[in-house]
Amino acid sequence: MKITIEATVNAPINRVWKAWVTPEDITHWNFANDDWCCPSAKLDLVEGGKFEYRMEVKDGSLGFDLTGTYTQVSPNTSLSFRLDDLREVNVTFIQVDGGADVIVTFEAETQNPPEFQRNGWQAILDNFKKYVEHSLS
Repeated sequence: MKITIEATVNAPINRVWKAWVTPEDITHWNFANDDWCCPSAKLDLVEGGKFEYRMEVKDGSLGFDLTGTYTQVSPNTSLSFRLDDLREVNVTFIQVDGGADVIVTFEAETQNPPEFQRNGWQAILDNFKKYVEHSLS
């Protein structure tokens, strides 16, 4: 099952792209709520390159690594990757008046209900939007 989420970020598309693929930016937005954090992000942004994002509860009681391999990289346009559990994720960046639409389509995993997954990924995307827009003000 594929799930799609989206947000319009009120920022130039090149800034939106940069915030999505720069480790220093990723650590500021890649979590669903304020109880969590992303203390590290490592990536090799080329087709076949690997990435690893550490996500954990701020008190250190729970955490996990999100890892995968880039399968397609088109700067300011799109990005695709395969998570290490073999699920595919596609991210599209579309220039619109006043900003950029970010559309993420991902394959759902089987451990959690689809709506739970949609809400979690959407919360991270909303956090991304907030981070990018506030970093410009």
